[in-house]
Amino acid sequence: MDAAVLDDVILRLLEVRAGRPGKQVQLSEAEIRQLCLASKDIFLAQPNLLELEAPIKICGDIHGQYSDLLRLFEYGGFPPEANYLFLGDYVDRGKQSLETICLLLAYKIKYPENFFLLRGNHECASINRIYGFYDECKRRFNIRLWKIFTECFNCLPVAALIDEKILCMHGGLSPELKSLEQIKKIVRPTDVPDSGLLCDLLWADPDKVVQGWGENDRGVSYTFGCDIVTEFLQKHDLDLICRAHQVVEDGYEFFAKRHLVTIFSAPNYCGEFDNAGAMMSVDDTLMCSFQILKPAEKKQPKFYGNSNSARPGTPPRNVKVHSCSAVVYCLSRIKAVKARHRNVFFWWVKKIFLSELDVVKPSVVPLCKGIHSQFACILGGARASEHEGT
Repeated sequence: MDAAVLDDVILRLLEVRAGRPGKQVQLSEAEIRQLCLASKDIFLAQPNLLELEAPIKICGDIHGQYSDLLRLFEYGGFPPEANYLFLGDYVDRGKQSLETICLLLAYKIKYPENFFLLRGNHECASINRIYGFYDECKRRFNIRLWKIFTECFNCLPVAALIDEKILCMHGGLSPELKSLEQIKKIVRPTDVPDSGLLCDLLWADPDKVVQGWGENDRGVSYTFGCDIVTEFLQKHDLDLICRAHQVVEDGYEFFAKRHLVTIFSAPNYCGEFDNAGAMMSVDDTLMCSFQILKPAEKKQPKFYGNSNSARPGTPPRNVKVHSCSAVVYCLSRIKAVKARHRNVFFWWVKKIFLSELDVVKPSVVPLCKGIHSQFACILGGARASEHEGT
């Protein structure tokens, strides 16, 4: 990619800092295509298990919250002031996935040895086809561009090792992971399978009540207990596992006697949670500290599922979810709802789609998308036939 074009793209992406949050950046399809192709080549030229050195700053999920991404850079220093590692989930949910991923790819091209991006479970076609990124690409450009992003995402690395002591990934550990060499041998480009090592690295979750490996309420991958973390660290002579993938109220949360940390960098996630966002700074001595992005405005936190849950989840924990059956039940009831109650009913349905759909296996996502379209038709007064097959 031409250096002058790249610099101009970065300049335009940063100009909105002075404006109102949410202002779109006008990039051309050709420029975005170049970002995808150039970064894809860099991803493939670097290993699947990145071997990095401190000092470095680590960020968790961003989910299209572009204004908050800019706030992270304002706190931590815009590249190349600091080295960065992002743990995935750049797109979906938020309103500005395109600006978010374009700035991150631009910085990767500009500073390939100082700026690093890992793959999250939302950097996968079957997921971001449903949760917003596909629709944003289609609305602002076209489906072809979404497919180009998909090809780029299929080349992202999936883990990083900092000074041979801190292992980073988006999701968590896998029962199949016996050696770190296995991560290096994952062939790219690749889609994310429904099971196996790559799936677990992007989808697995720690769980305080589990010993060993447990069933994951998301319907995909596993949960793992403190004993698994301790055993894995001892076997591989590691000090810490750093991951993202779940909302945590304070932006970061420790697990297994501070041997695992979850980082989530999107404050006020989805506009529904009162969570903070966080960025972890690792210094030369591997001392870790946290910079916190406080929620923009205080409101009552909205927890899903068990009222005794210690924190909000993404999706909810401690709840056995049956997404399709719940949605079908709602669909069977919605026509009976009186007009004056439809806003309340729609609010309830929205909660289901914010919380439950993300737990289903990728293989059933198209079914849920179709059901979601039928909801939109009924509530919006549109003809259902216009949405058949979506």
